[in-house]
Amino acid sequence: MEKNMTAQRIRAFRKLKGFTQNQLADQLDVSIAILGAIERGTRKPDPKIISRISEVLGIDPEELLSVAK
Repeated sequence: MEKNMTAQRIRAFRKLKGFTQNQLADQLDVSIAILGAIERGTRKPDPKIISRISEVLGIDPEELLSVAK
């Protein structure tokens, strides 16, 4: 469940910040296929990618990883 929540948060923040998948993938220097898999929850992002996503989107990494309790 946590993996899917992280995936949903990444997608939501990407859209909120006005990035397309292609634009964010370019900024992260990853393929759109990799970003798509991360956003679908079929690929677990490594800590480096989480850090880079949060940097590009201008948010704290914890915002991507936080799970409602």
